[in-house]
Amino acid sequence: MKISAIRAYQIDLPLHEGKYSWSGGNAVSVFDSTVVAVETDEGLTGWGEVCPLGPAYLPAYARGARAGIAELAPQLLGADPLALGELNELMDRSMRGHPYVKSAIDMACWDLLGKASGLPVATLMGGHVGNDFALYRAISQESPAQMAKKIALYRKQGYHKFQLKVGGDPDTDIDRIRAAAAELSRGDVLIADANTGWTQHAAIRIADAVRDVDVYIEQPCMTYEQCLAVRRHTDRPFVLDEVVDGIDMVVRGVADHAMDVINLKISKVGGLTRARQIRDLCVSLGIAMTIEDTWGGDITTAAIAHLAHSTPERFLFSSTDFNSYVTVAFADGAPHRIKGRLSASREPGLGVRPNLKLLGKPVIDITNGDGVGTDSV
Repeated sequence: MKISAIRAYQIDLPLHEGKYSWSGGNAVSVFDSTVVAVETDEGLTGWGEVCPLGPAYLPAYARGARAGIAELAPQLLGADPLALGELNELMDRSMRGHPYVKSAIDMACWDLLGKASGLPVATLMGGHVGNDFALYRAISQESPAQMAKKIALYRKQGYHKFQLKVGGDPDTDIDRIRAAAAELSRGDVLIADANTGWTQHAAIRIADAVRDVDVYIEQPCMTYEQCLAVRRHTDRPFVLDEVVDGIDMVVRGVADHAMDVINLKISKVGGLTRARQIRDLCVSLGIAMTIEDTWGGDITTAAIAHLAHSTPERFLFSSTDFNSYVTVAFADGAPHRIKGRLSASREPGLGVRPNLKLLGKPVIDITNGDGVGTDSV
């Protein structure tokens, strides 16, 4: 089997709640997602998706994903999409860095591997663990009272893990954490996610101020070293996210006792192949994970579900269902939340069937070595 064409589509994903806000005054109301189709000479097509959380969250942005795919795709024509290790080596030789550009292509090739073998991606990654798995709900940054009020609303939808978007004024963030904690029921879990928004001294002050609260502290500062300093000053359980961008950072973090949990985002590390390597290492080292991505719709949610559902339950801290946050559904077969839980498809591959009418014309269409991409948005 050989790759015969790579096409990419752009789709807007507006949010049900109108806006998603996090540290630094950042906010997004419509997510700009890129859907990738990898076609083969045997008639099979695999699907992937990449959706950066705007341009100010990680070193990634939507137009950059499409520009990178247009640059990279011609180098992959004729390659075997089922030889995932070799394919990733080829992508790394052809384009240094830019893991988010490679993620949707790698994801689509996992979809192809499942379709070619007749197996779900979760089976290929270790097998479905149980019937489903628990999700968290992110609570967009608002006033302490507004954020606390969301706890009861989301609990009615079946969620029991709540990720507060903090990372602003320290006094307000202390109030946010305490107000949300006051609304928790037995069995609920609270995470204060600063998304790198605190300085080191502010983070240490906040962690000390909530030392009597049952709360996880997530990615308080911009750098690994700053986060490690905060970690060494608090006994609250600690999560690293933005700085964990590869397997080397997991090894370093474990050696330094820098975290109890990591957030494993598929596109941040370059796709499902690298995410599975990190997942398996974390399982071996006893580090729990929230398995997710930067954002996305139906295809990203399906990929998250397959990786999460094949993870041993005691090491799966949480996961997410991004397609429930947005107003546009563009693929049949995508997983959907039931009472705060999600399950991966039992169909071959990712189990998704995109609606080509909704996707429209491709903005990138690479069918030969001289092909070029055009981003029409």
